[in-house]
Amino acid sequence: MSDLQHSSLELRSVKRRHKALNTTFVGIEHPLSTPEAPVHQFLGIKYASIPARFRQSILHTTYPPLTDASKHGPICPQAANCKPAEELLFGVADSELPSQTLKHDEFECLNLNITCPAGLTANSRVPVMLWIHGGAGSSWVYDGIHLVQKGMEVGKLVIVVTFNYRIGLLGFAASPMLQEDNKLSGDEGTGNYGLRDQQRCLEWLHRHIGEFGGDPTNITLFGASSGAADIICHLLSKANETKPSFARAIVQSAVFEPTVPDVNSAGWQLSRLMSSLQVTDMESLRALKVEKLCGLGQCLRAVDDGVFFRDGWKSYFSHSHSHDDGERRSHRSTNKKQTPHIPKESFLRAVSPTRLSPNLLTVPSRSRSRSRTRSLTRRDRSRSRTPVRELVQPLIIGDCSTDSLLWSLPISLWTSAAVVRRLKAICLSLAKANTIARAYDISSYTPEEEIAERVLDLVNDARVAWPTECIFQNAKRERGGRGVWRYVFDQEGPARGIPHHAADIMYLFDTVPLPESVLASAQEDTFFDGPFDVSDDEDDLHSPIDFNDADWETTPVDEFSYTRVRDAMQERWIAFAHGEAPWREDRVFVFGPEGETGERSASIFEGRRRKHVWKEALEPLGHALVQKIGVELSRGPCGSQ
Repeated sequence: MSDLQHSSLELRSVKRRHKALNTTFVGIEHPLSTPEAPVHQFLGIKYASIPARFRQSILHTTYPPLTDASKHGPICPQAANCKPAEELLFGVADSELPSQTLKHDEFECLNLNITCPAGLTANSRVPVMLWIHGGAGSSWVYDGIHLVQKGMEVGKLVIVVTFNYRIGLLGFAASPMLQEDNKLSGDEGTGNYGLRDQQRCLEWLHRHIGEFGGDPTNITLFGASSGAADIICHLLSKANETKPSFARAIVQSAVFEPTVPDVNSAGWQLSRLMSSLQVTDMESLRALKVEKLCGLGQCLRAVDDGVFFRDGWKSYFSHSHSHDDGERRSHRSTNKKQTPHIPKESFLRAVSPTRLSPNLLTVPSRSRSRSRTRSLTRRDRSRSRTPVRELVQPLIIGDCSTDSLLWSLPISLWTSAAVVRRLKAICLSLAKANTIARAYDISSYTPEEEIAERVLDLVNDARVAWPTECIFQNAKRERGGRGVWRYVFDQEGPARGIPHHAADIMYLFDTVPLPESVLASAQEDTFFDGPFDVSDDEDDLHSPIDFNDADWETTPVDEFSYTRVRDAMQERWIAFAHGEAPWREDRVFVFGPEGETGERSASIFEGRRRKHVWKEALEPLGHALVQKIGVELSRGPCGSQ
């Protein structure tokens, strides 16, 4: 039974009295709750109100004496009968996926879902993990039941919160006309309505999660795809400088657009959409039925309105500091004891003026016992030569090795000659076009059966892998070389047998139905009877299993490798939410392939990603041009969409 197929079950009601909000939330005992690991859910809780279309949301704090929190609330209107991208990537038959029918409501879509261990009190102060979904919108995939139960299993309780926010045109429209309109209404900034909704959710949690048993000073943001990109936006926001509302962040396969437009550039895009809708002013645009706007502006994301982002935020996407300087600093520090970044007291007071939580980071003991940890104390930083920003949160960041499969359909329509022509048109320079074409072995003579694979490699590097590395290096530089952890996810998706975009979500949430090949018991003699991640070098791993020829035609994921990767990921994300260092900072953590997990030397990165190509071909072109190439190629040839 899937996690969200609640309608066919008799669900036991549970109540939570909330004194500050003067209401009793009536939630449910999760259908997968067990006597050993009882879990409660409070669903569809409204956290903000929307005064009008294209207006900033307002924190919601008024509830009736009894508030129904037994079912999911409405979601932001989206295109009808459109299957989420994640479900398409999973490779699972529709008949095996849970059915979920959610109401679409433009003005009642700002609601959240709380999944928590039973028995918590206001004094429990349990860490909170807030998931920011990607562009596919709300989904049954993100039920937090298994993360919560894993926390209970390992003795590190967490509360998982998911929520809805405005997406597409409703969430990210911007223009000078809207800017003036918002200013007259007293709104702060313009556009970024979806991002501001996310800030309202954080504000609601900061004020009210305590009576659900959560710690408002210990909120971890985690998200994937465009949700991960939103987390980067929050890290770079002015609000995070002046009044940070989360303690740390996990960024999974962030997908960015080529540039963050200013209001004028965003206005040009909005004008084109308005023209297609045959409207000329904001009043007419607001008067249109929301169904006409669904599906429009899906590529619209953050806008630089001069208010949301902090000064100098664009340097985060630059590669200028991401190699020589960063690597020299990293190499200098490898001979010294590594100490994770500890938030300063001023940071913690900014998060919560009512309570100071030490929130120390700890690192796992080198003992095989996973439960033993040792606290790390602050080190005197007065001798450091690297200036460190005061308000910087610890960060985990990584990507999947074939994230570009997200765009595999339009990419499959390219011909070799068309790709070469498009590269020349984008670069406006024969030399630049030739440089990137040679780097990915693309020419007019590339066999047609091979061109899609090579374009997928280029798009993967341009849109996800290289930007992820740039952000990692710049975040590390900003934090003085500490407080940033890098991972690579190369584990195959259970159904498709390749490490596609969103494969990590399948393991993290553990809610997607598994194919029979995974559920079938693996042969005992293929198991590695040893600790999962004690090896620092790939050469120390056990010998690979000896497959016969027929095995190469089947998925390499079995029950053992699935469980191993799932547990490794869940346990480290939960440990991080508890303020622990998930692994050594000077190491890369690998998830996969074929069930491999563990800390590895940074030198393995060369073999896992095309880092030499990034340095030789992408860096000279610059971030903006590389991203533009990636976006245009990912959309396929003209007329393909």
